Amino acid sequence: MADEETPEKTEETTAEETPETVVDEVETAASEEGAGDTSTVDTPEAEAPAAAAEPEEVLAPKERRARKRAAKAPAASGPKTAEERNAERLAARAHKAKLRRNYRERAKTKAAAARKDQPTPEPDVAPEHGPGRAKVRQGVVVSDKADKTIIVRVDVTRRHRRYGKILRTSTKLHAHDERNDAGTGDTVRVVECRPMSRTKRWRLTDVLEKAK
Repeated sequence: MADEETPEKTEETTAEETPETVVDEVETAASEEGAGDTSTVDTPEAEAPAAAAEPEEVLAPKERRARKRAAKAPAASGPKTAEERNAERLAARAHKAKLRRNYRERAKTKAAAARKDQPTPEPDVAPEHGPGRAKVRQGVVVSDKADKTIIVRVDVTRRHRRYGKILRTSTKLHAHDERNDAGTGDTVRVVECRPMSRTKRWRLTDVLEKAK
């Protein structure tokens, strides 16, 4: 019986252990070992050292501006004739003039829109200072010695804007008196007129009060 069982065992072993079966078992064992132990796996990222960041070049402001100008500068061309240089200058001037015109047009449009939105401002000067309006002053005659000419002292009293102090000042005006009506000490009214001499810019209109 021992002799009969032996051949059966050998046939089973030979049928199970074929070359294909052996190759599959080796591959399975290798994959299991690789999956279980990951420490032995070498990756190129792990081997490669981290590249150190290079420090940026620190430039002075002057050097930085020079490099920017050099980058924006046009490429150097060959020698040019005087006519070519003059033509380039004229073209550059025309371009700049066009830019100025556009800028001024935009500024005018913007200012016009701003004026349109704002209310009409009141005039800063007195009404008598407007065009075609002569100034009128009242004062006392201090001299009538000259012919057809009187000197009128106009006293001005005003308050200081910041300190509030009362300030009194006076000015003398040379006025034209055609009929020599005014005398010294009279209170008169004079009006602005065309220049009648080197110093006369005023003309007598009324004698308000005679001197006593």
